[in-house]
Amino acid sequence: MYRERLWTMRQYAGFGSAEATNERFKFLISQGQTGLSVAFDLPTQLGYDSDSQRAQGEVGRVGVPVSTIANMQALVRGIALGSVSTSMTINATAAIMLAMYVAVGGIQGVPLDKLRGTTQNDILKEYIARNTYIFPPEQSLRLATDLIEFCAQKMPSWHPISISGYHIRESGATAIQELAYAFANAKEYVRACMERGLDIDRFAPHLSFFFASHNDFIEEIAKFRAARRIWAHIMKEEFHAHNPESLKLRFHTQTSGETLTAQQPLNNVVRVTLQALAAVLGGTQSLHTNSMDEALSLPTEEAVKLALRTQQIIAYESGVTQTADPLGGSYYLESLTRDLEKAALSEIERVDKMGGSVKAIQSGYIQAQIRESAFKQQMDVEEGRKKIVGLNVLKDPQPYRIKIHRINANSVRKQILTIKVFKRKRSKSRVDRSLRKLENALAGSDNVIPLIISAVKERATPGEISDVVREAYGEFHPKTII
Repeated sequence: MYRERLWTMRQYAGFGSAEATNERFKFLISQGQTGLSVAFDLPTQLGYDSDSQRAQGEVGRVGVPVSTIANMQALVRGIALGSVSTSMTINATAAIMLAMYVAVGGIQGVPLDKLRGTTQNDILKEYIARNTYIFPPEQSLRLATDLIEFCAQKMPSWHPISISGYHIRESGATAIQELAYAFANAKEYVRACMERGLDIDRFAPHLSFFFASHNDFIEEIAKFRAARRIWAHIMKEEFHAHNPESLKLRFHTQTSGETLTAQQPLNNVVRVTLQALAAVLGGTQSLHTNSMDEALSLPTEEAVKLALRTQQIIAYESGVTQTADPLGGSYYLESLTRDLEKAALSEIERVDKMGGSVKAIQSGYIQAQIRESAFKQQMDVEEGRKKIVGLNVLKDPQPYRIKIHRINANSVRKQILTIKVFKRKRSKSRVDRSLRKLENALAGSDNVIPLIISAVKERATPGEISDVVREAYGEFHPKTII
């Protein structure tokens, strides 16, 4: 089954403050951007407001801090939320960030059913790869499922989850492991939704995926083709979906940050171009091209523009978008596609026999498999079996210096000050009342998303909402695995 051709271009944005990111959004729109992607900073991802002691030194470092509804308003000021698709890199606090987006949409007069975009919301891969989880897996899965259920019922144009192989691959997994563990996680989400009584054909068309594109050009193309076949098989044969829309693999691709080098950073332009072209030839429907300087810092405006132009040249000048599967029929590609599909399905079956992805994560099996793969890949580089131009071969005697982006310390101080002012000016009693309602709901089984939206509208902060959930569910501390 081949994908319909959609060309939705997204570019990373997260530059130290909501105001700075808003300006970058407007810049990207002026350059022909058709979708927006925002990455939040680590405190926001981990449920801490910027004024928290736990946030010191991390505010705005790897994305934009959003600690109040005012921050979210500043982030999208002047951008009509009914006209753009916004993708959010957010997981443990995905429900809170969507609640803020919904609240700001309401202020703009945009109804729920007109908001378009994606929340990553794939908490299971956090335990495998990124480690920006907060709560234990079972409780985190409940929150992720609440969000999927809410969007299926209230936000038909929103993709409530982007099930990610990207971070799994970036942490050292092979292409086979990327497919296997992403789809094993996807099956957990599907089962959780069906246990809620949701019709598979009601929510499955809203599921989306997120994959990496690495340097092995042909393998990556085959991987994306195999992914479509695997998902169609899972949905039809295992979950008995009937709607053809449920069988379609909707996926976004990002070029690989892990493959970029700080040495000879201009070489990264070539790497990104090859990776982007592989994603397009493999059938991606949405694409993010990394900037050449991301091994050094958040990208500069010049680097962002070049990354955006890279995918636009592929889209408008290369001709490869004129057909759905340009390399279909190639003997080697078809053979490799079958091999990847077979190997990934075998690994998925192994995880299923352990009781599913959550059980495999809790046992440490998946993490151990990726750790072994990552070690082997690193040794291949260090011992010269895998050649990286500029790193272990064809090295320059003098380092190449380029302009890098630095966070403005004044913007961090301003962010913290505005939060303190925000908290002083609101009604504390109304905030407390909304948080108590959420606390009571967490002890039951009802969907908590409407109560999170209500708390945000009453001007509760992500940190305060997260603290209520921490109190109810506790924090997750993994076992040490040797």
